[in-house]
Amino acid sequence: MLDLEPGPDVPFSAVVAAARNARPTGRLGLSTGGKGLHVATPLAVNKRKPLTWAEAKGFAHDVCQEMARDNPDLYLTKMTKSLRGGWIFLDYLRNDPVAPLSPRARPGATVSMRVTWTRVKSDLDPKRFTIRTAPALLAKTTAWEDYCDGQRPLEQAIKRHGKQKSAA
Repeated sequence: MLDLEPGPDVPFSAVVAAARNARPTGRLGLSTGGKGLHVATPLAVNKRKPLTWAEAKGFAHDVCQEMARDNPDLYLTKMTKSLRGGWIFLDYLRNDPVAPLSPRARPGATVSMRVTWTRVKSDLDPKRFTIRTAPALLAKTTAWEDYCDGQRPLEQAIKRHGKQKSAA
């Protein structure tokens, strides 16, 4: 999972554009965060050789580094909050699953809410998803209904990514 966290002066429409940029072909899930978006992909488990945490984290790191190299005026991968003004922080370290409807300890009590890609538009506002609005929104959504249908082995993506890096 990639956590896209905007600096305090970055409009949320830039986070939406970043999520679309991070979305390769295939099914990826999306959920709102406290200030940004979480982009996730379902991983198929290789029972013969399970992927290690270090391998998955390394791949997420490489993807974030590549995005930051390709768009240095938009993204950064340094965690230091004082450096984030004007950029979107690509956080690969917090790629644990985010529990749906996790309330945030901030004014308005926003929650982590699964959303469909069709809702990922420049006017998407994560402050709209609160403990008060979530029940009605859940009744109307099909977000992530077929998420697991898109499971892919990460090993293939790691190999493909490694070949692309060495060819560059």
